[in-house]
Amino acid sequence: MSGGHVLCRVEDIPDGTARGFDWPKGEVKVKILVARKGDRVFGYRNACPHVGVPLEMDPDDFMSIDGRWLQCSTHGAQFRVEDGMCIIGPCAGRPLRSVPLTVIDGVVAVRE
Repeated sequence: MSGGHVLCRVEDIPDGTARGFDWPKGEVKVKILVARKGDRVFGYRNACPHVGVPLEMDPDDFMSIDGRWLQCSTHGAQFRVEDGMCIIGPCAGRPLRSVPLTVIDGVVAVRE
């Protein structure tokens, strides 16, 4: 796939979950997450806007217990999957930083 860094196939992320990835951006690797809701995927930097810590404590454990929200395991902040906006917690009203994704033939890639 040209024009982006390939991450995975959509079906590699079960519906209602999210997975973490390292995105090589220049000389550094940026930690990102990709969340799936139905046929749509959403990409964000894996850093809580409150203090910058990764959202998950255990690999790929990004969702709240009820599976409805992305959640910071450090402070319990919860974020909407569709736009990354924090709705509960110390960073309420501040969004996760979006990562532009593209999906072509079921393959998810970071748009460069």
